[in-house]
Amino acid sequence: MSGFLCSKRLPLLKTRTTQLGFLHQNDFFTVKSFSSLKLSDSTQQKEHSFTVSYLINSCGLSPQSAILVLQRVHFENPEKPDLVLNLLKENGFTKTHISKLVRSCPQLLVSDIEKILWPKIEFFRSKGASSSDLPVILSTNPLLLARSLNNYIIPSYDFLKSLLLVDQKVLTTFKRSSLVDIANNMVPNISLLRQLGVPHSVICSFVMNNPRTAFNKHTRFVEAVNKVKEMGFDPMKTAFVIAIRAVIKQPIPESKLELYKRWGWSKDIALLAFKRQPHCMLLSEEKVTKAMDFFVNKMGCSAADIARYPLVLSFSLEKRIIPRFSVFQILLAKGLLKNDLSPSTFLNYSERYFLEKFVIKFQDDIPQLLDVYRGKTNLLEIGS
Repeated sequence: MSGFLCSKRLPLLKTRTTQLGFLHQNDFFTVKSFSSLKLSDSTQQKEHSFTVSYLINSCGLSPQSAILVLQRVHFENPEKPDLVLNLLKENGFTKTHISKLVRSCPQLLVSDIEKILWPKIEFFRSKGASSSDLPVILSTNPLLLARSLNNYIIPSYDFLKSLLLVDQKVLTTFKRSSLVDIANNMVPNISLLRQLGVPHSVICSFVMNNPRTAFNKHTRFVEAVNKVKEMGFDPMKTAFVIAIRAVIKQPIPESKLELYKRWGWSKDIALLAFKRQPHCMLLSEEKVTKAMDFFVNKMGCSAADIARYPLVLSFSLEKRIIPRFSVFQILLAKGLLKNDLSPSTFLNYSERYFLEKFVIKFQDDIPQLLDVYRGKTNLLEIGS
């Protein structure tokens, strides 16, 4: 199908469909133009009212969203939309998935099921997408339903498969980010990382876990890579791609530098901490402030110590840091633990290992220790 059925279109409709990219694809959604209907105002109003009502009651849209969507799709009866919704529901789509799809790509409600929708659903099914995978993939990438299966979806899938090798990893990547302009962004971005010597395993992990960064606009990606190289990151290490993500998310982290400066870090120390743990530049100001306040003001740690182990800032204050410090303080007070254990060490331990080594091991000496760890007993309730 090479275009919309009607020859006459309102400028508004033409502009919107062009912006969505439908006019540049090989298969399209068929939408009747308002101007070609030649209906009286009262009839149009009645049919528009039907469309809005359907969008609200059958697709789960709010009245405001339905009115906006009305500018992009219009139908006179529920026959075709019902068929589309039934197909989606049969393939695991909930009302939440459907409303998200319709808001992003309302033309799917009047699309040809046999020529457009079903072949794409069947393709992902053939790759192992389950009834829980498929709704996430298509609601995350709604415009896949408007893209050509042969000219866009399959080439994109094949490229990711050549990189990740396993279908389930490719499907996971589709679920985590919308794929946009594969040829001009994703392919050259991956090629650049390869040229720099980034290990294949690191690239695969990067693509699967941070697809939004990996598929970023190529010019912006190149700028981030150059900045990360200038900062001295080693392309052979995982920190290199983490730093790329941090720089893309916040190209000029001056506000973060100022935040850390307030806690005693110089610019050089902050950049050193960034090199050690790029994640520290991705943390919110609130999280950094709360963690720094606890470490510096409550536990007496120096800002320099934290800069040497910046990973500790990324841990949950309520679920990890406070419970473990509480146990640590009790064991120190009881003389059951030496004072040479750094915070980064016991905060890095896995949950299971920490419980076995620092809680269960000393329960005979301190029966309340597990309750302290779980926050059920106040530290002050245990005497020395």
